[in-house]
Amino acid sequence: MKTWKHWQDPVMGLLGVWLIIAPWALGLTQPRMAMATLVVAGVLLIAASVGELVLPAAWEEWFGAAVGILLMASPWILGFAGVQLAVQVALCTGLAALVLTLWVLAIDKDYGAWWNRLVG
Repeated sequence: MKTWKHWQDPVMGLLGVWLIIAPWALGLTQPRMAMATLVVAGVLLIAASVGELVLPAAWEEWFGAAVGILLMASPWILGFAGVQLAVQVALCTGLAALVLTLWVLAIDKDYGAWWNRLVG
């Protein structure tokens, strides 16, 4: 059985699954832009998570961080900021993804060489 390098990676995959089912679970199928954004962000987070589990690399963590940031900004960029529940899902899930990826980058000596030089 393969052991995971970081426990945060499967959690990131679960965040992706949440984003895919959230529009239907929470009744966010309108506006379509909010639904599509959550589903696409979910697929991207799952892809980053699977990549990290199969072949760990720092760029996948940075990709997950970028998805988290874009997810948090998406209600205003894509025009669904008026849908409060969609904004809350995007902000909370995006922040969780960002925190998880930055956590890995900060604690992994292979990934966070720049961080270790700063604090070490």
